[in-house]
Amino acid sequence: MTFEPNQLEAQGKQAFVNKKFGEAAELFRQAAEGYTLGRAGLMAAEMKNNMSVALLQAGRPQESLDAALGTDKIFEESGDIKRQAMALGNIAAALEGLNRTDDAIENYERSAELFRQADEGDLRAMVMKSAAALKLKSGRITESAFKMMGSLEAKKTPGFFERILRFFLRFIK
Repeated sequence: MTFEPNQLEAQGKQAFVNKKFGEAAELFRQAAEGYTLGRAGLMAAEMKNNMSVALLQAGRPQESLDAALGTDKIFEESGDIKRQAMALGNIAAALEGLNRTDDAIENYERSAELFRQADEGDLRAMVMKSAAALKLKSGRITESAFKMMGSLEAKKTPGFFERILRFFLRFIK
């Protein structure tokens, strides 16, 4: 029985929701293959990014990185800044999983800049927090504090805890 890429995509999303990450990754791989054959390059790239997230959740960071690499360029060529930023964020997360801290931080920061350009403040804040956390883990405390402040300022509607954190981080300057 042959499935269309959109059916495989739907099945992959359901497997992901059910925390069957390996199965989800395989379904997304098949969907990407189907979209590629159908000359739907953007959808194929999106499926590779979904596959990357599923593989990372399955504890397979190298395969996650392999799946996401190059998808950012596809989105860049199509002018889709938001999905380009998401792809860079996926690449960064995979690099983080591989303990390639500096490469991960660089990709998180590139992702954050693209989210800024796309006016996606909450997504920008999320990747900036990831970059800040990595900097903190690697002992770059002052740099981490500045990143964390930037992530808090990027968020359009900070919560109570975030407003308190923003207040205390100002003393580190």
